[in-house]
Amino acid sequence: MHRIRGVKADGRRRTAVIAAVVAGSTVLTGSNLTWAGGAPTPAASVAPLDWSRCVPGSEFDCATAMVPLDYSKPGGRTIELAVVRRAATDPRRRIGTLFFNPGGPGGPGTVQMPQNYERFPREVRERFDIVSWDPRGIGNSTAMNCFASPAEAAEWNASKPAGFPVDAKERTATFAAYKDLARRCEQRDPELMRHVSTSDTARDLDRLRQAVGDPQLTYLGISYGTILAATYANLFPDKVRAMVLDGNWDPQAWTNHGSGDDARLTSFIRLRSDRSGGATVDKFLSLCGATTTARCAFSAGSPEATRKKFDQLMQRLRKHPVGDWTYAATVSDIMNGLYVVHPGWTDLAGRLQDLWRGRVPEPPAFPPPPAIPNPSPYVGEEQPTSVLCGDSPNPRDPAVYPVLEKGAAARGGDAGRHWTWATAGCTYWPLSPDRYRGPWNKPTAHPILVIGNAYDPSTPESAARAMASELADARLLTLNGYAHTALLNPSSCIHAHESRYLIDGVLPPPGTTCQEQDTPPFATPKPSGGIATGGGGLAGSTS
Repeated sequence: MHRIRGVKADGRRRTAVIAAVVAGSTVLTGSNLTWAGGAPTPAASVAPLDWSRCVPGSEFDCATAMVPLDYSKPGGRTIELAVVRRAATDPRRRIGTLFFNPGGPGGPGTVQMPQNYERFPREVRERFDIVSWDPRGIGNSTAMNCFASPAEAAEWNASKPAGFPVDAKERTATFAAYKDLARRCEQRDPELMRHVSTSDTARDLDRLRQAVGDPQLTYLGISYGTILAATYANLFPDKVRAMVLDGNWDPQAWTNHGSGDDARLTSFIRLRSDRSGGATVDKFLSLCGATTTARCAFSAGSPEATRKKFDQLMQRLRKHPVGDWTYAATVSDIMNGLYVVHPGWTDLAGRLQDLWRGRVPEPPAFPPPPAIPNPSPYVGEEQPTSVLCGDSPNPRDPAVYPVLEKGAAARGGDAGRHWTWATAGCTYWPLSPDRYRGPWNKPTAHPILVIGNAYDPSTPESAARAMASELADARLLTLNGYAHTALLNPSSCIHAHESRYLIDGVLPPPGTTCQEQDTPPFATPKPSGGIATGGGGLAGSTS
């Protein structure tokens, strides 16, 4: 059994009648930090964040922090970080702050944390202030924006095919568009373009930790947020209190084993997203075919017949798109639709059935905007590209991509094609001088909890095993479930182990597997502890 110490409560609460993300800008002063792989020097005190209500009547507080653009030049240009907080609901038993990164890269935490707040286990919401932020280069923070107007951005986006290219003409258009994007960004803000790396964001996170007054970091990150966590844990190993890594990226795959040479494979092929994505599509079709059309509209009466129906639909769309729904655009919608089981898988089945009947589907529904000043910030493609391509080596030769696509399609079908082209924007993008290449095994002050999902369309379970193996002291918890991350697809069992770990430092026993999600695919949602009933995440735990 492992236990960790709690963090002392910080009783300071500041509110204001009117607030905005930019209200209360605070310069996070501190010492110069050494480069990737080096230990930080003793830090000077950091001023607390000046919180105020995001908008009148909101339950969320907002603040703005300022941090160095280039940590090797602490007296140089500074940039803004937009930060959001939901205070602990039981302040008398408050432990400290739980920092949350929603993934991406490119996920704006000021938007996605409020939208997903109710997915956190109740005990965690009671005991922690939950804080998130838009990482540098993203959303409401100082952001990468390489266009003079929304119309210019839309024109650029229309210059390349939706989804991914399917023939030589579309490949030429795709690479021309990404070459143009890199040129625009280089002209518009070359400094920011080179300083939005994960290691830069990890240093920002440590400044934020100091600003909320926590001596060590408590953190939950999903998807890309896991590689941010691993980077932080190796830059600041003595500052780790508790870290949950959910939906993991393999650090060696991410960095191409730390090599500075041009990569032969793309980031997501190294990560095996092509295989995991293909297996998840196949599971979606099998489960759909095993139930009725009342539960899965695309069902053809059996798994085999439903797979055949799907293949026929994909072949038909190659020749005869339905409105703007081309083959490639549909595949990308499928991959995105598989991220959340409920209601995502059911809604996806409905869209596929519409296409089968030759009807233009209704676009996917998005959650309502949260109560923050700017709930719809600009999040253009250059934002995730700047982080992904600055950090992770990818092929520089456009001729490599069709060859890689052929192999990925053999392994993962349509999903393989999607994941091959996901990093085409990296072909002309410079690697960041700040990118972290390892090591990944520095002993941390406390152990780390790693969570992997059996059928994840993006981050395979094998990457979770790799992450747990790479870190110096980590425990793997697996979920025999579907879709992307356990946070977005709740399991009372996972919530129970997360809560015990984050609150008391108790890790699950080695080899623990949670056997099911609270709402399996194509099932009617029913109360099952945790969020659904308003009960705590510790309800109904099994292992």
